[in-house]
Amino acid sequence: MNRTHLRLSGVFVELGARWKIEEVSVRSQHHHKNLQAQVFGVVITHGQLVHANVEVISTSPDPPSSPPALTLKLMNQINKTRSAIQKIPCFSHFKREVVTVHFGQCGSQMGNAVWELFCAEHAVGLDGTLFEEPHVLEWHETFFSLSGSGHYVPRAIFVDLEPTVIDEVRVGPWRKLFHPDKLITGCEDASNNFARGFFTAGKLILGRLYDEFRRTMETCDFVQGILFFKSLGGGTGAGLSAALLDLLTDYRKVTKVEVPIYPSPAISTSITEPYNSVLGEHFSIEDYNMALLMDNEALYDICTRYLPATNTTYNGLNRIISVVISSITASVRFENLLGGDFTVVQTNLIPYPRIHFPLINFAPCICLENKYFDEGSTRSITRQVFERENQLIKVDPAFGKYMSCTLLYRGDVDPSQVYYSVMELKTVKCVDFVDWCPTGFKVGIAREPPVCRIESGIAQTVRNVVMLANNSAVSQAWERMLRKYHLLYCRRAFLHWYLCEGMEKAEFVDAYANISSLVKDYEEVTADC
Repeated sequence: MNRTHLRLSGVFVELGARWKIEEVSVRSQHHHKNLQAQVFGVVITHGQLVHANVEVISTSPDPPSSPPALTLKLMNQINKTRSAIQKIPCFSHFKREVVTVHFGQCGSQMGNAVWELFCAEHAVGLDGTLFEEPHVLEWHETFFSLSGSGHYVPRAIFVDLEPTVIDEVRVGPWRKLFHPDKLITGCEDASNNFARGFFTAGKLILGRLYDEFRRTMETCDFVQGILFFKSLGGGTGAGLSAALLDLLTDYRKVTKVEVPIYPSPAISTSITEPYNSVLGEHFSIEDYNMALLMDNEALYDICTRYLPATNTTYNGLNRIISVVISSITASVRFENLLGGDFTVVQTNLIPYPRIHFPLINFAPCICLENKYFDEGSTRSITRQVFERENQLIKVDPAFGKYMSCTLLYRGDVDPSQVYYSVMELKTVKCVDFVDWCPTGFKVGIAREPPVCRIESGIAQTVRNVVMLANNSAVSQAWERMLRKYHLLYCRRAFLHWYLCEGMEKAEFVDAYANISSLVKDYEEVTADC
């Protein structure tokens, strides 16, 4: 007896109803009378997609020479007279989930803003219930899991070595949204020390963190990516995240995207930021597939330039980040044209594994108090997104060359206008590409209009665009950090705090050499171009 397992999917013509499979028939050209079928594991949501695992059993000694054709008879579950018969093709369709991990104070506060916005976009209430029916081309379960009680729970883990920040989540207005087991805290902080996060204090909760991470991954059908939110200059963000990555050997094929707050040129929260940043990237650079660098100084500049003074706080900065992350992930949560998942973006953006630090630009950013603002045409926002004032990290792209560029549009965007906008950029040659990349541009369009919370101070427009650009100018940020690192290490300043936590001097030398090699990689990639 031969058994064949198929996974089927289809789209209903009639929407808004839940369906169940009443019967299944199997036809095969050569084995019509010797085939049986059993349906199990049916997942049907709001009339949009149906997924059924179908086991086809052949009683003949030889398997069918061609895949059998299956017809599922579908009947309305609420006993109405409507019924539909649909032929469902034999092709694979998987839910593709995204898991987020938020490290330390910075990562947790970014997470609060991001999940507030995700809930607003998907109509998820404070307790995880929907306050309006989702539309047909909206995929809640990319970032949310549906519990047995019918509540949507974020696929997110919050972790910090001290409990203060996460306790605010536990007692705050969103306390019923997050699963309590995914809010992990220790009893002492990392003291802005990478070694404490990686070796000593971090080890005390690393086992709990890994177990919860593994359980979260096991609830997913097919994980397309993991987002790591953190501060690169913090002890928990740099150290504990690197320690967790060392354990994720079973998930090497899953795309890992780092969303770090990079130390600013002039604004510093800790004198040991250069040590933590260089060491953190040294220990994890081979594990991440892409890193979306942002710094507080660039975010502050955007706030002071476009938004009211009341929004120039860390909460205001985090809400700008949430709008950008929402636009970047829109293509995996809503209907999209020319878009794709994280793997598609990564493939078009990262020419070499170590060259994975794209610049981020966002446009338009309009003040909510401006009642007569111009939302901007597709061409207008495309020109704006290449302006340095809309950049989320302090580097000068004029001193670098573009290796690739991804434009992620969202909202009411006409593909023909996108085409003309890109052609205009190529004609005026305002974007300097390397010689070995003749095409350069990748475009994605998500039809869902942007959403902005009132607290952000950002006006809700009908369209926006995020640019992810792999530009050699990002090496300026690493050169700047290496200079500060070198000044500290030459004097062996603050070194004893790291050595007494288990680090060795040779690791500092190796970290400096590794990041220096990264800077040279960027120089070589754009040399003679």
